[in-house]
Amino acid sequence: MTGVSAAYHLAQAVASDAAGASMSAVVLEARDFCSGATGRNGGHFTPHAYGEFRSQEQTYGTDEALRHIAIEQYTVSEVFKILKEAGKVEHVDFVPGGRVILFFTAQEYDEARKDYEAAAQAGIVMNGVEWLSKAQVEERYGTSHPAVLIPGNNLWPLKLASVLYNLAEGASDRFSLELHTRTPVTRVAPSPVGSARRWELTTPRGAVACSYVLHATNAYAGHLLPWLHGPDGIVPTRGQVITTRAAAPFALGRAGFVSDTGYWFPRPNKTATERQLVLLGGGRKAGPGKEFESNVVDDSVLNPEVGKVLREFLPAVYPGKFEEGTEPEMEWTGIMGFTKNKDPFVGPVVDPNDPDSLVKYKGQYIAAGYSGHGMPRTFACAEAVAKMIYADMTGGKWAAPEWMPLHYLTTTKV
Repeated sequence: MTGVSAAYHLAQAVASDAAGASMSAVVLEARDFCSGATGRNGGHFTPHAYGEFRSQEQTYGTDEALRHIAIEQYTVSEVFKILKEAGKVEHVDFVPGGRVILFFTAQEYDEARKDYEAAAQAGIVMNGVEWLSKAQVEERYGTSHPAVLIPGNNLWPLKLASVLYNLAEGASDRFSLELHTRTPVTRVAPSPVGSARRWELTTPRGAVACSYVLHATNAYAGHLLPWLHGPDGIVPTRGQVITTRAAAPFALGRAGFVSDTGYWFPRPNKTATERQLVLLGGGRKAGPGKEFESNVVDDSVLNPEVGKVLREFLPAVYPGKFEEGTEPEMEWTGIMGFTKNKDPFVGPVVDPNDPDSLVKYKGQYIAAGYSGHGMPRTFACAEAVAKMIYADMTGGKWAAPEWMPLHYLTTTKV
């Protein structure tokens, strides 16, 4: 999603700059288009309303905590605007059903209320946020846990990525865009002396010469930027997902759900009588004191312990709505990229161990490390780096927009 979003923003920059030069961009995908975590995630497209506000405020200050919320609100509103203008809202299965956050313990509920109150005190408008009692949740959704309903959506990520790519490709005659799948980059090195380009990218299909490189590789960023291996960088973490049928049509309505265990939401019904198909991801905390799947990069296999948690979860939460012992219709995994503060690296490539790295890696940028919460952040983070690149190309100066958390920037992390 980061790569095609950056391509979209670069295309828009070229199209809107009548006096600007032409630009050529190439998207290099190691496997098939959108075949990584973007194409494998559930498609929750919901911005935080107040989540993590206190920890962000305590660590980075109130202004940064507000930006942490603002970037997600911006992403969702801008993407919806693009889809609406392109007539693609239904095409990407965009469902604005809201998100229900279930609380399984009193502590979870209390912590959420404190975040909500702190965010409200800081000036965040909480339109559409509704706190629900056990009885209200039971009546509406068929499970007896307190909850909060926040504005939220879900969609099909692969379809969204395809729409953005096609819009970028057709944005301007002065913007050329190519996609090469099954073309992993194995090395980025300075171009030979005399080349008009800064960098040479090595792939199994040949070399690519360019002046700007965007590392949009998320969990795999350490492959080309080795200092991002380890806990201070980006830790690959495998997520697991199943799809299963409810016992009846429209069993969960249109809302998406999330809890400490995972996330789940219904797919749009094709008929009024079919049993509702529900997508469920999570289950990595498969037992007390256990945290599975960190430092795992293989998305071709399943973890049976996580699978067991996923199979048992919905029948336990919604008695009578899901049959026990039902096998999933599909099950798969995808690799996320986690950082120690759960916020991404955005900006010029910086090696914290090398004081000259900004000069050494000039022209290389990164937007990665979304920590399982990429859908409401990738588009905006890609916009930031795309505009940094365009400003550098045209001799301009990039200024952080008001929605951009400054502590995401690589230049503030050193």
